[in-house]
Amino acid sequence: MRSTITAGHLVCLALAGLGLPWIAGAVTIAEINGNKFMSPYAGQSVTNVTGLVTAKGPNGIWIRSTTPDDDPTTSESIYVFSNTVGANLKVGDVISLDGKVTEYRSQANYIYLTEITSPSSVKVISSGNTVTPLVIGKDTSSPPTSEFSSLDGGDIYSLPNGVANISAVNPVLDPTKYGLDFWESLSGELVTVTNPTVVVRANSYRDTWVVGDWAATGRNKNDGITMSDKDSNPEAIIIGSPLDGSKNPTTSKMGDLAESVTGIVQYTFGFYYILPLTALKITSPSSSLATPSTFNSSSNCKALTIGDYNVENLAPNSSHLPKIAAHIVNYLASPDLIFLQEVQDNSGATDDGVVDANITLATLAKSIFDISGGKTNYSYVEVAASAGNLDGGAPGGNIRQAYLYKPEVLSLWKPNQGGASDNTEVSLGEDGKVQLSFNPGRIEPANEAWESSRKPLVAAWRAKGGKKPFFTVNVHFSSKGGGTSLQGDVRPPINGAVAKRVQQAEVTGKLIAEILKLDPAAAVIAAGDFNEFTFVEPMKVFANVSGMRDLDEVAGIPPSERYTYTYDMNAQELDHMYVSPSLASSRKTKYEHLHLNSWANDAGMVSDHDPSVTLVNVCGCA
Repeated sequence: MRSTITAGHLVCLALAGLGLPWIAGAVTIAEINGNKFMSPYAGQSVTNVTGLVTAKGPNGIWIRSTTPDDDPTTSESIYVFSNTVGANLKVGDVISLDGKVTEYRSQANYIYLTEITSPSSVKVISSGNTVTPLVIGKDTSSPPTSEFSSLDGGDIYSLPNGVANISAVNPVLDPTKYGLDFWESLSGELVTVTNPTVVVRANSYRDTWVVGDWAATGRNKNDGITMSDKDSNPEAIIIGSPLDGSKNPTTSKMGDLAESVTGIVQYTFGFYYILPLTALKITSPSSSLATPSTFNSSSNCKALTIGDYNVENLAPNSSHLPKIAAHIVNYLASPDLIFLQEVQDNSGATDDGVVDANITLATLAKSIFDISGGKTNYSYVEVAASAGNLDGGAPGGNIRQAYLYKPEVLSLWKPNQGGASDNTEVSLGEDGKVQLSFNPGRIEPANEAWESSRKPLVAAWRAKGGKKPFFTVNVHFSSKGGGTSLQGDVRPPINGAVAKRVQQAEVTGKLIAEILKLDPAAAVIAAGDFNEFTFVEPMKVFANVSGMRDLDEVAGIPPSERYTYTYDMNAQELDHMYVSPSLASSRKTKYEHLHLNSWANDAGMVSDHDPSVTLVNVCGCA
């Protein structure tokens, strides 16, 4: 919108002077939308709005201006909300109508949708007009690939979160630089996405994130898009519920190729969607077959395999338990030691006071034994949770971390079983070697950092042939619950429980630092579900306090392949392994992610996380 005073504004001013309701005269759709997120006509009545009907939905129609301007920041289309307005209208009709400009959102954290409500005086000017969608990246610019909003300060994960709201600032759109601005500049528009690639499995509503044939960053080997520092992929768009009532497929998954999609850009449910005219059609399904681990254990300290797997609320009667066992045998190659997260107690999510998980772990070990043909017979260790649902997760499930290990390869170093409330301390033993007061044990379980969250499980081990112990810290930090949408009104978005994870990183890192202070050459592996990305404050704090190194960096994993989880449009890494300097400097240390679940469709998922495996030498010095 280039002019500052329009005929509509003059009518409004005149009527305001008479004390009459605000009514804007004939205005264009571009003028109604304006060059910001919220309309300059919000709350006003408008008359003789003229547009071409481009699509019809169950609760309204979309119209495109017949007198477009040359401003790429002002959308030429708008939604007319009414479940009756389209009854006698057809796509291709040019109409005029009166109505009220309204800003609508269903939740306070969402961006407003500009729409026309209470339409009246609807007139058909002509019919049978050609309706041509705008091809994204051809008739429009391409979506920006890194930044979401000018209000994010260049980083959607910067702290503090939530310092601004789009609805309060209402910034001028810059669709060539910011992703939200790009999609907002097309709000209500009929567009085509050519040659879309599915970047993550369809959700339970069959909504499917895609990128078109425009530039996209973070492309991984399976054609998903992996987020990285200051780049969470605003170029992706969700294909939502089809306007003709057909159904999108439930089986779509990362890397599937689809037919070109035509539909309406609409903000809803906290994101920008394309509401397709008809259902998404997959033309070339991707392979979801992952490659098994390539690492071979020597069954002694020289080449020890260590796995990490969040097994998603595993109970003795979980239907996915045999599938987890099969993953461990067939894909992780039965590592010598496995870090597990989300192990429920023996009665699962039944809140009956049971806190031990020995039956859960024994059932998993037995299933692995059977699937391996008796070749792998794991022992296990845990620290049972306190009663009272103090560790978060499903009420009654008492999820905790645990270890599976091969007793012929590993044993606990000076075992001393800790309890739920016992604090593990580090000291030098009479033999001059670092030892733990409880082994296995918890780290500062009474610290407020762990309120309603899982306490880290620390252990000291001796591998066959090893000269001194090595140490493991198994973590499951607080989840991101309570966060806001990457495409929401709050900027930067709220990263749920980030302050809690900073505390947890400090507490966990401090114990590791104590081990390394007593023995700078100690072999330490910290792994698990950190519920955070390496480039965000909690992980920066953990690395700085502990002195540990990110194993992705050590092993040279390409940034696009650093993921263990999918959420919204992104392949992302919540699960990490960190190693001490002695392991980081060893050329024998290797690492790989096994994308068993992130590549799968919903039916093929076993857990919502991918496992990872490392190969390390933990022999140590005498």
